[in-house]
Amino acid sequence: MDALKNLEVWRRACRFSVDMYRLSATCGNAGFRDQLGRSALSVASNIAEGYERTSVKERVHFLKIAKGSSAEAWTQLLIGMETGFIDRDKGLEKADEVRQIAKMLYRLIEYIEGTRN
Repeated sequence: MDALKNLEVWRRACRFSVDMYRLSATCGNAGFRDQLGRSALSVASNIAEGYERTSVKERVHFLKIAKGSSAEAWTQLLIGMETGFIDRDKGLEKADEVRQIAKMLYRLIEYIEGTRN
């Protein structure tokens, strides 16, 4: 697991998760706050789980789940800004961050799938 700490996309996903918990801490809507926290946490957690898998198929599967969770978190950020649950400037910054994480995951998946042959 020590090697996981060197994976930039995982580090950024962990930071994003922490940021989402902090950003939504004052949100009065517990359901929204919990769902945003769970989707952000899922990104980093699924990267870690996939990274520990030995088969390419399993590794890619969990990375794709992480990528899907990044889309979920991005959507929740947009909704949170529209409803006023999340500050617009901070929300836009974090929406951009999670899109960058998703792009990194896409490139990592492509790389791993390319090593399959």
